Amino acid sequence: MGKTTTKNLVRDVCAAFGSTVATRGNQNNELGVPRTLLAADPETAVVVVEMGMRGMGQIAELCDFVRPDWGLVTNVGESHIELLGSRENIARAKAELFAALPAGTGRAFLNLDSPALGILMDAGRLGERPVALSGFDGHPDGAAVELYEREAVACDEVVWAEDVALDAEGRPCFTLCARDRADEGDLSLFAPVERCRCALALTGAHNVDNAVAAAAVGFALGLDLETIASALGASVPEPGRQEVIAARGGFTIVNDAYNASPDSMRASLATFAATDVAGRRIAVLGDMGELGSFAEPCHAGVGAAAAEAGLHRLICVGELAASIAEGAAAAGMDAARISRAATVADVLEELDTLLEPGDAVLVKASHFMGLNRVVEGLVR
Repeated sequence: MGKTTTKNLVRDVCAAFGSTVATRGNQNNELGVPRTLLAADPETAVVVVEMGMRGMGQIAELCDFVRPDWGLVTNVGESHIELLGSRENIARAKAELFAALPAGTGRAFLNLDSPALGILMDAGRLGERPVALSGFDGHPDGAAVELYEREAVACDEVVWAEDVALDAEGRPCFTLCARDRADEGDLSLFAPVERCRCALALTGAHNVDNAVAAAAVGFALGLDLETIASALGASVPEPGRQEVIAARGGFTIVNDAYNASPDSMRASLATFAATDVAGRRIAVLGDMGELGSFAEPCHAGVGAAAAEAGLHRLICVGELAASIAEGAAAAGMDAARISRAATVADVLEELDTLLEPGDAVLVKASHFMGLNRVVEGLVR
């Protein structure tokens, strides 16, 4: 979750360092990755490569020809759990990136708030080889902040966020903080903490994690925090990812229809709930793929999150989304505010009679559901 957004943020930060080539869109498979590499030339300072996987060995295969110097894992969610069977196995598959980093010159960027941190480090053999470590934390608790201020934990560098707040449109602002070792020869010496205010054009508190990850890359490149914060603030969302569209009918569309996982669904609903809306909040949620036997409870959990989001209406699209409706009702949402739709045409017909000026509608599902057609129908 968050790979493409983080890749874009890393790209924009690295562009402040030098000529940068990055994966276009989410072309992160065995066809798109070499296409990214072939776009680089001798003048390119940084190549940012997004890597996707659905099973064990796939990231390792990409690393065989990418030969990464630095590697960053955003988090470990429930995407691809159908084939991998558990979060632990998902972490092991992602750790193939860390295992491919070169001894002596490699650097791993670690989410210090991830419950899977230990698995990532062990499976990536980071304790066995001389690979530099950079840590990042988008939402540290008080004890973690105190630790980061006092020392750089097990990492050479740590970047984190403090004082996170959302504006009326759900865009985060926070204090970007960083520190590194003052003397590489003496691991007990640490530089003073650097701080800088940062405001994102992206929406959602979850994007603080992505922004701080990108900031850690910029800090490792030697950029100052002001330059990093400026690059982060200028970064805009990809189409279909928390894209806010003002429709001619006077209502707002939050187009998050590109893809979905249980974690990203919950994050999107939390962002939607935190955004000021003049009228009513309406969510159109569809099936999530690659969940296998976990599909029913994962969809029901999203329904529970929808019930807590203060929605006026929840429209569920698809067979698996039936469990979203059931989960919302079980969590206390009024059944009269929950509806089922079989097709995009059904959704548009219901919204045509429902939407009024000032309303906001969130659209989100896995890519195969094609709910971008709902957005297209509303924009026309």
